[in-house]
Amino acid sequence: MAEESDKGFLLNEKSMEVLVAKFIPTSQYFERSFDLLQNQINDLKEGQKDLKQDMDRRFEQVDQRFDQVNAKLDTIIERLDVKIDAGLRDVRSMSFKLFSFAMIFSAISMAGLLGKLANLF
Repeated sequence: MAEESDKGFLLNEKSMEVLVAKFIPTSQYFERSFDLLQNQINDLKEGQKDLKQDMDRRFEQVDQRFDQVNAKLDTIIERLDVKIDAGLRDVRSMSFKLFSFAMIFSAISMAGLLGKLANLF
């Protein structure tokens, strides 16, 4: 089954096997390639885990900062509430005083009007 080409090669079964072995990848090549791909995938997964842990840690730090800000805001809001309540108390007492003054002034005016009508003055 040997064939001779124009250049003087002898192509037999053994030389065909060598050519096929050299040009067509073997199963070992595919196994190495798949192992390399699997290692790369595993590295990516490990990198994702590390990234997730780092992100979780950073979010915890941000949460702690927000907790501090919330505590400060609560303190500020309490101070404002106390000041507003004190101001409202002052306004209520002043409103009562002004209302009382207005009622007494109206009563005196009505008494004067009735006295004028009755020719008392």
